[in-house]
Amino acid sequence: MENPFKFGSLVDAPYFTDRVKELDYIVQFLKSENHLVLMSPRRFGKSSLVKKAVVQTQRPYLWLNMQAVLSKEDFAAKLLKELLNQFKLEKMKHYIRNFRIIPSINMNPMTDELSVSFQPSTDNGTTAIEDVLNTIQKVSTPQNKLIVVFDEFQSILEIDKDMDKQLRSIMQEQTGINYIFLGSQESMMTDIFERVKSPFYHFGMLMRLNKIPYEDFKSYIADRLKDVSEQPTQIADEILAFTSCHPYYTQQLSFAVWNNLEAGKNEDVLQLAVEDIITTHDLDYERLWLNFNKTDKYVMVSICEGNNPAQDRNQPTSTMTSALLRLSKKGYIIRSDRYEIEDPFFRKWILKNMIG
Repeated sequence: MENPFKFGSLVDAPYFTDRVKELDYIVQFLKSENHLVLMSPRRFGKSSLVKKAVVQTQRPYLWLNMQAVLSKEDFAAKLLKELLNQFKLEKMKHYIRNFRIIPSINMNPMTDELSVSFQPSTDNGTTAIEDVLNTIQKVSTPQNKLIVVFDEFQSILEIDKDMDKQLRSIMQEQTGINYIFLGSQESMMTDIFERVKSPFYHFGMLMRLNKIPYEDFKSYIADRLKDVSEQPTQIADEILAFTSCHPYYTQQLSFAVWNNLEAGKNEDVLQLAVEDIITTHDLDYERLWLNFNKTDKYVMVSICEGNNPAQDRNQPTSTMTSALLRLSKKGYIIRSDRYEIEDPFFRKWILKNMIG
């Protein structure tokens, strides 16, 4: 049998988990002329959700991970490559001929993989971006409206300090295009889209993706464990108790538990799976821990013990606040109704090795 759980990459049916309401909302939203801003902590499944919604619309789309962008010229090149993959080079040639800065476009004859680049320019890529975004407007038609997805959009702040102004000035004049902005660092995304003086202030509808509801996730897991376990519901409860319904780590643990059950291991299957995963990542966790400063370690241990560092009377409030913001920004902790360690296996590692 094939393991029914999947993690670590974009997923679709049969691996896609619930999110029915969110999926329907996004599909309906994309019928409007508006833009969407979707935020959630890392590994909550927002990319898989949006990919499924976009595919369901049956419209052409471009997808650019902003974390992979090195400069404004690189942004223009990667976006143009997406365009060429979607609409093919022959159709795009007459648009590209009119570019003020002609890109270098090559195709690997062995793989048919395109490579696109713009040479560094005196205007720091401004013209290249204008040409590519204007071309996006030209190829989008009322019958086939284009969708453009920017994943990890908060990375724009690290590429160029004025890039947000340029993008907004062009995008606000465009019609018949849906832009979707995904982000995992809530403070930075909020600063981009909710700060009054930001160029992207209120540019799109804000949507936050929460954890999958407990009962929905429980049913999903139990249904996929029933062929290898006589107690699928109980095991599903144990998995969710450990992962606190975090989508990525729930899939990861369920995957490992299913493997144990399928191999005939019926005793302490969850504990065995947890220990195997922690052992696999032991050196990674150790390196991570050694890179934390003293305050960060204090905060991480405090959260592991179920405390709220923001209310710690033994430490300066400003020190705790700074550490919490820093660890949140880096994705090591998340906050819903309380602070949590983002990775439950790292939490277990800390409890085992640093607290005892």
